[in-house]
Amino acid sequence: MRAFVHELRLLAVALQFLTRIPVPLRRFDPQWLHHSARHFPAVGMLVGAFGACVLAGASLIWPAPVAVLASMAATAWLTGGFHEDGLADTCDGLGGAVSRERALEIMKDSRLGSYGALGLAFTLALKAAALVALAAHSIAVAAGALVFAHAASRACAVVLMGALPYAGDVDHAKAKPMARPAGALAPAVALGWTLALAAAVALAGSGAAAARVLPDELAAIVPVALPVALAAALLATVAVTALCGRWLRRRLGGYTGDTLGATQQWTELSIYLALAALLLPA
Repeated sequence: MRAFVHELRLLAVALQFLTRIPVPLRRFDPQWLHHSARHFPAVGMLVGAFGACVLAGASLIWPAPVAVLASMAATAWLTGGFHEDGLADTCDGLGGAVSRERALEIMKDSRLGSYGALGLAFTLALKAAALVALAAHSIAVAAGALVFAHAASRACAVVLMGALPYAGDVDHAKAKPMARPAGALAPAVALGWTLALAAAVALAGSGAAAARVLPDELAAIVPVALPVALAAALLATVAVTALCGRWLRRRLGGYTGDTLGATQQWTELSIYLALAALLLPA
């Protein structure tokens, strides 16, 4: 029972760290922030669910493009643009041919440069386009994609924390406990969250299709295609995470908080693209 309560406490710490949601804690141990990383995908589920609710509600009033942009704005507001900021800083720091030391210096600069602006704009535009394509056929599929992608992409960031050393200056890190090696437990638990959610989404989607909740053209393919599409989406995240890890090891010798945000954004995008490519008719 004590272990369960501690895990709930770590989940609360993760929720406080990654979102704007006020989470009252009677006491706080800095080490809890480090250990809370294993529950980042659970926070992603909540963020994705919030976006899915906004998407479903907005779709009752506006067409799919407006509903999708409203859902994306809602999730960015809920997280304070935490990961988007990391993406922009990463693109600014690593977009040009600069030294490791200069790249880290640029990433600490709060100003937005051309590489950051372009990287952020294209990533958000591609996410919106893929989600609009999904939502145009089924709001339910797009909503499920939001929940799954927000959770799985945060697991990918935790995996990088376990696979790479911290590349920045630990003494000047914004969240020093997150600069410590994650070990094996955090990535394992984070992946467990993701696989459990993938199984739940596959079962829910197949059941909805069988009950003809989804449009007829999708209902005919979802029972077979959804598990395959989810597996492909997971493989896409593995590929993108591996590429990010290799790139960061070569350029920086490890990860920083900003590069974790970039990894989250790009793996989230890879899920939408994979699902749109495989679930929708050509």
